[in-house]
Amino acid sequence: MTATNLFDAALGCLLAGEAEDKLVLTRAVARAWREGRLTREDATPVGTVATPGRPARLRLVLPRELPQRRPDSLEGRAILFHALTHIEFNAINLAWDAVYRFRAMPAAFYDDWIRVAEEEAYHFELLRAHLNTLGADYGDWPGHNGLWEMALKTAHDPLVRMALVPRCLEARGLDVNPGIQDKLRAVGDTEGCALLDIILRDEIGHVAIGDRWFRHLCAERGLAVEITYRGLLNEYMKGPLKGPFHLEARRRAGFSEAELDYLQGVG
Repeated sequence: MTATNLFDAALGCLLAGEAEDKLVLTRAVARAWREGRLTREDATPVGTVATPGRPARLRLVLPRELPQRRPDSLEGRAILFHALTHIEFNAINLAWDAVYRFRAMPAAFYDDWIRVAEEEAYHFELLRAHLNTLGADYGDWPGHNGLWEMALKTAHDPLVRMALVPRCLEARGLDVNPGIQDKLRAVGDTEGCALLDIILRDEIGHVAIGDRWFRHLCAERGLAVEITYRGLLNEYMKGPLKGPFHLEARRRAGFSEAELDYLQGVG
């Protein structure tokens, strides 16, 4: 790592393509930030990152073109863990993009999202290692680009990003985690279940970080949190979110009872 500016260093992490390079850079930049070796002054201007760094062998397709993730066969379970690994790789990019793009935030914002990047890198390593035990590796199947497409749609405003990435898309990960674990238990994959326990614990914290900064930005702009959130869901998402919802995980991540009622169609 040669950058001395946080935003330039974050861009380097974002653009690193091969997984090993992204992981090494992520940890190096996080360490340099904590040690006070990175400044937030004199950065190159923020620009559009149309395509973040990804492994050269990874092919992107439309969601409907993805292979079936049926964990009742070894290949189906490998495809499932490949999809989860792909989500965590994208989550590293999303965390670094938040650092790179939104430059007028308090220092604590960068502390938070750099920690998220490190934890997403850890999740990626855990899932990739389990994928390897199933006889596969990241890039063996295609992935989709939905998370990054939302990053592009929310690149203009950190409030919109916090509402729609951590508080919407990443919160969906909280919702689906128990169902995936049930399917893995049914086929005896206790190790995979244990990994999802770790990821659920950490992802509650990541959604909570998004929740905290969304509320911070709403307060700064004099906006009502719940009304603003509903308006953004209506504007950006294709219809209402569908359950089931992991209500306790969402509560721990900061969602109010009124928001949970709204998501369930009862408020």
